[in-house]
Amino acid sequence: MNAHPDSDSDIQEEYDDQILDARRARWTASGTGALLALAGLAASALRLSGAAPALVPAAYAFGAVVCALAAVLGSRGRTRRALWLLVAGVMVMAWGDQFDRG
Repeated sequence: MNAHPDSDSDIQEEYDDQILDARRARWTASGTGALLALAGLAASALRLSGAAPALVPAAYAFGAVVCALAAVLGSRGRTRRALWLLVAGVMVMAWGDQFDRG
C-alpha cells in the first residue's frame, strides 16, 4: 500500500509540468530564432542598399542563417544548442555592425 494516496497523481502532475516546460522551451527557441533571422535579413537588405562595406550585409546575413538554424534546432527540442546558436548569430551581427560605424 502507498503511504500517500496521491503519490501517483503527484508524479503524473510533475510529468505533465515537465512536458509543458519542454514545449515552452521549444516554442521560445523557435520563435526567437525566426524573429532574429528575419531581423538579420532585413538589416542585411537595408545595409546592402546603402553605402556600407560589403562585410556588413554579409555579417547580418550570416548571423540570420545561424539564427534560422537555431530556430530549426529549437523546434526539434535541441534548446540548449539553439540558445548558443542564437547568441553566436547575434554576436556575428553585432560584429558586422561595428564595421558600419567606422
